[in-house]
Amino acid sequence: MKLRTFLTSAVAAAAAMAFTAPAAIAQTAYKSEYRMSLVLGTAFPWGKGGELWANKVRERTQGRINIKLYPGVSLIQGDQTREFSALRQGVIDMAVGSTINWSPQVKALNLFSLPFLFPNYAAVDAVTQGDVGKQIFATLDKAGVMPLAWGENGYREISNSKVAIKSPADLKGLKIRVVGSPLFLDTFTALGANPTQMSWADAQPAFASGAVDGQENPIAVYQAAKLHTVAQKHITMWGYVNDPLVFVVNKDIWNSWTPADREIVKQAAIDAGKEEIAIARKGMVEADKPLLKEIAANGVSVTQLSAAEREAFVKATRPVYDKWKGQIGADLVTAAEKAIAARK
Repeated sequence: MKLRTFLTSAVAAAAAMAFTAPAAIAQTAYKSEYRMSLVLGTAFPWGKGGELWANKVRERTQGRINIKLYPGVSLIQGDQTREFSALRQGVIDMAVGSTINWSPQVKALNLFSLPFLFPNYAAVDAVTQGDVGKQIFATLDKAGVMPLAWGENGYREISNSKVAIKSPADLKGLKIRVVGSPLFLDTFTALGANPTQMSWADAQPAFASGAVDGQENPIAVYQAAKLHTVAQKHITMWGYVNDPLVFVVNKDIWNSWTPADREIVKQAAIDAGKEEIAIARKGMVEADKPLLKEIAANGVSVTQLSAAEREAFVKATRPVYDKWKGQIGADLVTAAEKAIAARK
């Protein structure tokens, strides 16, 4: 009887361990802290999106998943172009990243940098929230990361210290800071400018010293960075590209979480992305565009292009558009063009 009792107890204990072990293993596999890479801090919509995501995840997982923000791409010494590779390799656990910064590694992301493809926010949404957005997420998945949601840095407008830009001729010879993307080099070269690649950290001192004449960035970035204090006294609203952001997780990290926690992290990213997009567009969707009024109040000249003036820029950059359509993938670009044409 005693032997039988012992064996029965042993079997029961083994069965209990079999049921509890996976959960225990999954729990112990969790890191005490996960590292999220961001280019911009929480003073900017971009960084705010990362903060919203981190907070929602911590709250909804009751602290099982704690995320620390690393703005300024500090995990990779400020080199924006290395972020995607570092994410794939596990140097970075998760990120809210720019389609521009990741485009050298994922060609499809150059879609968003095609000059003058997106005439308005509805066009952006038609692409990111539709079949084309799903295709791009599938491409990112295949490239080695887990994409969860879209965010937005915004339409990139151009500023400089010398002249109100109203035509391609006004850009001739201007030294313009651009991100590390060959497509941006082609675009600004076609417009007669002198594009110069440099990190955001290096760019602001270069504006202040006059080593660089201008830059292109969303208005929310311009205002939060107080670029009017570093000689950027002229802004032209030309809306030549939009810069969506993507909320992603390293695949090994993703696979280390329970299915329930993965769903929590994904939904938190979707919710944070929607809030971040609203923040990024705030001040630019109202008829009177209050953000532009704030900027003008700082003594900055704000140039609004007429349809004919904008078309001159479109025409000047069309050869670049056509060249890159083939490199990105003609089918993907055509699908985006159709989605934009059919937008509501």
